[in-house]
Amino acid sequence: MAGALPLALDTGPDDAAATAPAVGRLRAVLPADFRGRVQSARELARARREEAAEHPPLPTAVPALDRLLAGGLPRAHLVELVGARSSGRFSTVLAALAATTGVGEAAALVDLGDGLDPAAALAAGVDLARLLWLRPADLQGALASAEIALGAGFPLVALDLGPPPVRGGRGIEAAWLRLARSARAHGAALLVASPYRVSGTAATAVLRADRARAVWQGGGATPWLLGGAATRLTIEKHRGTLPGQSAGLELKTAECPPGTRIQTPAAPAAAAPRPRPAVWEELPEPRRAAGGRR
Repeated sequence: MAGALPLALDTGPDDAAATAPAVGRLRAVLPADFRGRVQSARELARARREEAAEHPPLPTAVPALDRLLAGGLPRAHLVELVGARSSGRFSTVLAALAATTGVGEAAALVDLGDGLDPAAALAAGVDLARLLWLRPADLQGALASAEIALGAGFPLVALDLGPPPVRGGRGIEAAWLRLARSARAHGAALLVASPYRVSGTAATAVLRADRARAVWQGGGATPWLLGGAATRLTIEKHRGTLPGQSAGLELKTAECPPGTRIQTPAAPAAAAPRPRPAVWEELPEPRRAAGGRR
């Protein structure tokens, strides 16, 4: 077992005196190996506050992701971002790498899907001189590469598993737990981008990205041009947060003017020009009209 076993015995300040003897009695009957892992809810909450103060979150260039994760990727924890093809999953990884390397920190990308285009990464703001790019052959090699990068002291390690099926299988639960323990031991942020859930109970937070929708500009006498993409991130699991919270994201190219609406016209007859470097922007939440209707 990697962490402490929470024991929620103290329900309020008045119960503190009664809780301590109860926890002590419970610890007394447990094997020696487990006594130090049992904590009251008060002790567990204090430990988490101290951990948050010691390891502040690592901000990304994705405002909605930072908001859902209370400031950014939590250091010393594994965060899994699940998304199918065309969900903006890899673009989110690039944004996180750009945010980290842009402030002078080093980052590592374990690229199992071999999806990194160095020119696109450079255009997204990634400082390639501060990026370690690892290209393993299978999942076992990817897990080993991520663990090595964590041990080397990289503050951010991103592991992208590429499109399904993941080469080498879904992996072993114990391997993901070991990787999460390594992130905790070194105080690093570990971001796993996957086409489906793979990390099991090892992840502190799991977010899912919906399939992106095209953002077009133009219409009428003006030809349709691809201006970007829009998606939504939803929390499936996050310790201390209710699941189901979500935030919209819009990936706009430099040529896409503010206020461009998401539309789904018929496909343009001519191929759209190649998009310019893009950045994620958070979409405003839909307003509720009188009477509770959207």
